[in-house]
Amino acid sequence: MKKIGVLTSGGDAPGMNAAVRSVVRTGIAMGMEVKGIMRGYNGLIEGDIIDLNVRSVSDIIHRGGTVLYTARSPRFKTEEGMQEAIENCKKHGIEGIVVIGGDGSYRGARDLSLHGIPCVGVPGTIDNDISSTEYTIGFDTAMNTAMEMVDKIRDTAQSHDRCSVVEVMGRHAGYLALQTGIAVGATAILVPEREFSVESVIAKIMETQKTGKKHFIIIVAEGVGGVEEIARRIEEVTGIESRATVLGHVQRGGNPTVRDRVMATEMGYAAVELLSKGIGNRVVGFKNGNIVNYDIYDALNMKKPFDDKMYKIAHTTSI
Repeated sequence: MKKIGVLTSGGDAPGMNAAVRSVVRTGIAMGMEVKGIMRGYNGLIEGDIIDLNVRSVSDIIHRGGTVLYTARSPRFKTEEGMQEAIENCKKHGIEGIVVIGGDGSYRGARDLSLHGIPCVGVPGTIDNDISSTEYTIGFDTAMNTAMEMVDKIRDTAQSHDRCSVVEVMGRHAGYLALQTGIAVGATAILVPEREFSVESVIAKIMETQKTGKKHFIIIVAEGVGGVEEIARRIEEVTGIESRATVLGHVQRGGNPTVRDRVMATEMGYAAVELLSKGIGNRVVGFKNGNIVNYDIYDALNMKKPFDDKMYKIAHTTSI
């Protein structure tokens, strides 16, 4: 394989730039030309493709977001869009592509592989919800950002003896909420993977009050939502002044942590190594301390178990 492309797709995540840098420099070191595909699959359809060299990716390892930009592409899901993308691959001589993103991006990579363009997926999402890997690029940075924001919120909650109900990201997954909640000592953590009732949260608050605690943090995953209503109900029943805060997209930004930079570099290297051997239709992941790879079909059909032990630890220590 003499020429490969790299794109970022779906939601941006801190560490994507480190992965792009790794792909470009590894590819060049292995004697390949590397093309940057702008704005995800949209760029592949529209031919928005640039040449990349070792200096193109200088001084990006520490930057959040993605220098290749990203977008969602409904057109790519159509046969017409797919054919335009394939034609642009042929036009630019792209023989394989590293796709950095989440499950939706993987499905696009699978479809391209089916049409004869070998692809390797690299997991990039702050939600850490890709089933074929224990860790996704951006997760550590997002957790640290959420933790820092909640620590600041707690200062004012403590000053006013308030309850703060804080929504963190995680549309269909509670991994970010769970670990952030443990890190900030939340009284309760609400995730979409586990049933809950507001009344049980209120009961926990009232039980904890008996130990002398006067301010409370409740962490709610985005997929649960309803933080305004939860805060209103807590205040109504307990009389504790309660406030709702949605952290939002601040969690996607910022300089990536050491872990995200290193993991992104390792995964980018592994992806190029596969393509250099003519191997596509794979996704890179992290399992049991090692970089691994799976068939993309198998990866998309895997189920990621929720960490019940961690959930129990959170509940046990939140007293």
